[in-house]
Amino acid sequence: MAVWALIFFIATLLPVAFLMWIIGIINEPLRTKIFRQISKGWMLTFFFLTGCRLKVIGKKNFKPGEKYIVTCNHNSLMDVPVVTPFIPAANKTIAKASMAKIPLFGLIYKRGSVLVNRNDKDSRKDSYRKMKNVLEMGMNMCIYPEGTRNRSDLPLKEFHDGAFKLAVETGTEIIPALIFHTKKVLPPGKLFYFWPAKMELHFLPPVPVTSDCDYKLLNKKIFDIMKLYYEEHI
Repeated sequence: MAVWALIFFIATLLPVAFLMWIIGIINEPLRTKIFRQISKGWMLTFFFLTGCRLKVIGKKNFKPGEKYIVTCNHNSLMDVPVVTPFIPAANKTIAKASMAKIPLFGLIYKRGSVLVNRNDKDSRKDSYRKMKNVLEMGMNMCIYPEGTRNRSDLPLKEFHDGAFKLAVETGTEIIPALIFHTKKVLPPGKLFYFWPAKMELHFLPPVPVTSDCDYKLLNKKIFDIMKLYYEEHI
């Protein structure tokens, strides 16, 4: 199955990469709005060709004209293609700078991301500034607070504080999001493996945030909400 999935991925990647190059002439936030529509069409096509299905729950929790920080669990390389196109408004994702170096795919990756080198203090500071700018433009910011893929048997890994500091500083509500079954499609640790499965993406109600919140307590609150929901629905 991995061979066919790779063929379909490369075949659909080429026209998408060309479109992503073209929209580089468009200013933000319109460019990211168009990016989301293109990437959504791409992923729907790829899922269909490879036998994957996606069920999205809770889109009504996004109010038109509002911006949110979306916090997601992270189990698989499949998570970003499942989440970014299906957040029901323009958004960017915090993502590894190293992935942007991949030919063609890197162009697409950069269009939808705020890039960060986690080993570089200056890069982390710059990415934080860029995330604030994303929110200032009225777009959503998608963050995986576990930092890296969860390879453990625990429902969630411990959360980093960045998403919650950002929420408090900007007064932006948080929408917790849970991704289910992407690990069945692309399990961490397995090379050249792909298996079609029914994936699910659940958006929970927004959690209010004010400037006087304690970001550490907010971190724990969101963690507890997501952990309980995950355990109840897995």
